[in-house]
Amino acid sequence: MKLSFHGAVRGVTGSCHRLQVQDADGKDHQLLFDCGMFQGEHMCGSKNFEEFGFRASEIEAVFITHPHADHTGRLPKLMKEGFKGKIYMIEPCVGLSRLVLEDAHHIMTENANKCGSPVLYELEDLNEAFDSVEAVSYHEQIDIAPGVSVMFHEAGHVLGSAYISVDAEGKRVVFSGDIGNDDVPILPDTEQLSRADVVVCESTYGHRKHEGVEERGIKLKAAIEEVIHNRGVLMIPSFSIERTQELLYEIDRLLLNELNTKIPIYLDSPMAIKATAIYRQYKNYLRFDVPITSEPDQDFFSFPNLRETLSAGESKVINNVVPPKIIIAGSGMMSGGRILHHLIRYLSDSKNRLLIIGYQARGTLGRKLYEGAKKVHIFGEEVMVRAKISAIGSFSAHGDMDKITRWLTPEEAKPPGKIFLVHGDPESKEVFGTHLRHHLGSDVIIPGWQSEYEL
Repeated sequence: MKLSFHGAVRGVTGSCHRLQVQDADGKDHQLLFDCGMFQGEHMCGSKNFEEFGFRASEIEAVFITHPHADHTGRLPKLMKEGFKGKIYMIEPCVGLSRLVLEDAHHIMTENANKCGSPVLYELEDLNEAFDSVEAVSYHEQIDIAPGVSVMFHEAGHVLGSAYISVDAEGKRVVFSGDIGNDDVPILPDTEQLSRADVVVCESTYGHRKHEGVEERGIKLKAAIEEVIHNRGVLMIPSFSIERTQELLYEIDRLLLNELNTKIPIYLDSPMAIKATAIYRQYKNYLRFDVPITSEPDQDFFSFPNLRETLSAGESKVINNVVPPKIIIAGSGMMSGGRILHHLIRYLSDSKNRLLIIGYQARGTLGRKLYEGAKKVHIFGEEVMVRAKISAIGSFSAHGDMDKITRWLTPEEAKPPGKIFLVHGDPESKEVFGTHLRHHLGSDVIIPGWQSEYEL
């Protein structure tokens, strides 16, 4: 059994891990777990064009943990290079993944025109990828070959997210994908790891602990009250899948129980609007903590203050609305999307506020603003940063150090013998690695680019 790493080792994005196993008859099989895009640079940047480090035609099957682009974004490239097998994912993940990849292709085409590089893949490759998709259920055993089986388990990260276990050669190897945060209001809890010999584990927030979930509502309420008092603009860059839906849930709860205000709230993200429709479609996969009483259509994703601006024309109308107002727009890392237009317009005014509710990868505009930049460049224009910048960590869809440590500690089995840390900045992996060695006694490895290990 061999494990190799083809993404998410130089930083947080680009998840792609290959497992080579033998079945009971001695036949070799190559399985791929996630096939994500590198983010934090233009999609026509060099990393996404680098070779995979394996022959796509030799991969027998791909297993997708969840729909985010850093886990799915190179699937069409894999098809383009000769992959002919099946792609497995949880049912709601299918629609969300297509939405993500179609949006990525649109942005990538625009970026390619700007930087003069070819696009990573064509729409035909994208369509071919989804022709190869097979939707599966949690705990459904997928038999790849005699003695080789795969199973999806609830990760609690986004709708349809999973961590994946592989049983082969007498060992169990687990791929964490992204492990969800504690106390997420609309998702089931992360399923506890039962046992594992080897875990490929994310470490996005392995170096820190989120503030308590009760602080999420307190801080959000304070931010809204502040912009109402200042007659300012609250900008919230948000990831279209999960973060936006949790944010809408929390705002709806505040408006129902704690805030009496008619401040207009704009959901200015076509992708988030479409993703929210998929969340409505798959409500049976969600978990709501309180009875559904919201008006006008009895769900937590719609309420009287909310305006959805699907078209560019509707988006431009926001500029004419006198503050106070709240604008929720993509992209979450401020590396593209409609949020950039609002940042140009409102960042330079001290009455306004930028509220960051998700991870900001190195190299992104969001990371620069989070770290206190006094001026930034957007669309070639220098913008002074006078608006208040703040963040709420408990909105993160990723578990923190404590959460992932608990997940890695089976109740009725020994901790994993080996843990490979991926999906984290170098300092995060180093801190988390030291922590896990001390608390679990596991052999913790930080793999390199295209490194291979015998298990």
